[in-house]
Amino acid sequence: MKKIGLAAICLLLFVHKNFAQDMPLQGNLKELFAGPTHLADYENWLNRMKHWRSEERKKLEYTDTEYLRPELSWVKTAFIYAQVMAHDRYLYDPVAGSYTVDRYLNDVKNRYGGLDAVMVWPTYPNMGIDDRNQYDLVAAMPGGLEGVRQMVQDFKKRGVRVFFPIMFWDTGTRPIAQAMPEALVAEMKTIGADGLNGDTMLGVTENFKNAYDSLGYPVALQPENNISDLKMVAWNHLSWGYFWNYAYKPGVSIYKWMEPRHQVHVTNRWAVNKTDDLQYAFFNGVGYNTWENIWGIWNQIPDRYAAIIKRMVAIYRAFPQVWSSSSWTPFFPTVQEGIFATAFPASQLTVYTLVNRDSLNKFGKQLILPYQKGMSYYDLWNGSKLTPYKKGNKVLLGFPIVGNGFGAVLSIPSRNVNDSIRAVLTQLQILSKISINSLSASSLPLSQHLIDIPKTASKKQVPEGMVLIPAVKGYNFESKGIMIEGDELPESVGIQHPWEKHPARSQKHVMDIDSFYMDQFPVTNRQFKEFMDSSHYQPKDTINFLSDWKNESFPDGWEEKPVTWVSLEDARAYAAWAGKRLPHEWEWQYTAQNHEVMDMTGKVWQWTDEYQDEHTRAAILKGGSSYVAKGSKWYFPQVHDLNEYGKYLLMSPGIDRAGTIGFRCVADR
Repeated sequence: MKKIGLAAICLLLFVHKNFAQDMPLQGNLKELFAGPTHLADYENWLNRMKHWRSEERKKLEYTDTEYLRPELSWVKTAFIYAQVMAHDRYLYDPVAGSYTVDRYLNDVKNRYGGLDAVMVWPTYPNMGIDDRNQYDLVAAMPGGLEGVRQMVQDFKKRGVRVFFPIMFWDTGTRPIAQAMPEALVAEMKTIGADGLNGDTMLGVTENFKNAYDSLGYPVALQPENNISDLKMVAWNHLSWGYFWNYAYKPGVSIYKWMEPRHQVHVTNRWAVNKTDDLQYAFFNGVGYNTWENIWGIWNQIPDRYAAIIKRMVAIYRAFPQVWSSSSWTPFFPTVQEGIFATAFPASQLTVYTLVNRDSLNKFGKQLILPYQKGMSYYDLWNGSKLTPYKKGNKVLLGFPIVGNGFGAVLSIPSRNVNDSIRAVLTQLQILSKISINSLSASSLPLSQHLIDIPKTASKKQVPEGMVLIPAVKGYNFESKGIMIEGDELPESVGIQHPWEKHPARSQKHVMDIDSFYMDQFPVTNRQFKEFMDSSHYQPKDTINFLSDWKNESFPDGWEEKPVTWVSLEDARAYAAWAGKRLPHEWEWQYTAQNHEVMDMTGKVWQWTDEYQDEHTRAAILKGGSSYVAKGSKWYFPQVHDLNEYGKYLLMSPGIDRAGTIGFRCVADR
């Protein structure tokens, strides 16, 4: 989740001990080798690259055992990967109470060609609201572990591999006796998942490999950040590519150069313009992370880049054997300035990927290849056959590449052009009929709407246990979100109050508020038991419901303590039974700032409003709690002012319930 400068320094020092000083590195975390400075240096540069790889493998006593495991053979063809929030409404339907994997996969297939792997994320930013740890949150997903297992199987039926995160920094919540590697691999075995992504990790450590060996359940390992020690490439089968700080000449992935079967997913979550990310991925023949739901903030892949990904996917999947070739050759010589190519040879064919780093369209000759009798050449990017121009013992291939665009060429013996190749050429020809530059490159924020809270019947007398809150005109309502991330997309982070045009972290508004009554205290265990006894209420999702009660009652002495482990739905049910409702955020805040009600802050978070957009539901929590998870800055933060709110992502009642969230009610006058 974070950018780590130290990680870049570690890798920079490590590589430079073993690599010529005139071979600079590239990228935000120095995960790339820079290419040759000029064409005349190409052969020398390539020889030095090969020498480095050979010597580095010897020094590390490198073994490729983990890449030879049949259970993990899928890794090298897991090209398109997405991190998805477990809370995403396309993945889980809270109304029907069921996972909707097909809906999610059909949507991304239609927009950009579909996925090979997915990481389901149920933890941050909610983790730390109470002492539930990363294992608890997976187990609290709808249906419990059995429900999660079935969801994983639904993905795998569609040919999509499933990852879950390693929250390596989760050391301040409920402790368990088992070590983290063993506990996580065991959980993955239970739910049938395929991989683990090490959040904030500088390489997934060897104890995770040892854990999957001991449990007899190999899982693919993938760190978020750069691999700080190259010996870890032997068991880190994949990685993310934080390649930012892009150069004009694309860089070469260090990990893929060292181990061609290592899969990289280029990741740049907050970027709207995906050109650099996709060009670097295509140049290296590696994958891409199509991450759109970022902690409940939607950053949709614009149509232009979705169309590019769709073509990349078609080419990647049509020739799966070439991308892990041990003979892949970056910076294959090209004819025109600004065009950079890589050759991916396999038995009887070669695919060349090309990127135009110039903003100008490039026409005419692009590649010069050795002449071979009986060869056919195809412009894969546009799905058309090329007419080679023979010049001595060379052939010249000409085709257009638009400014900041892409190209791909297939060289293959004519006798080997079969129906499957003709089919992919037809597919790419159809895709090429839509000009990529005619498509939008913008990503607009999703519009949110406030879930209505119906008014209660008017009450002329102050109800027992409530306080009259007088009306106010011209109240200066100021709302500030405490979310850790998201300022890169200022018109998407936070919430969209009814009077605003788009979401925002902080907002100000002058408003009138009618008089109402508010509970003097948060709803207590005693009051909630009265509701249970009277109404016989039983939620459909019982996971974590009143989990600190025993035998349908609270512990002795807890009568007047705020009830917790109740979902937003549970709180609404109580309020309806009591002839009350939950407060709006501004009603809660106005009361807390101006009137004498008790325990507004510091005991339990309190449910108020719910907001929804097409992909995310979120509740506004007010007041903070007495619980603080220690040991990491990534835990759910506390509020420090009455005008601050916590944005709490909603999925289903079981995972939404927390030991630190309660509520109080209001009634209309």
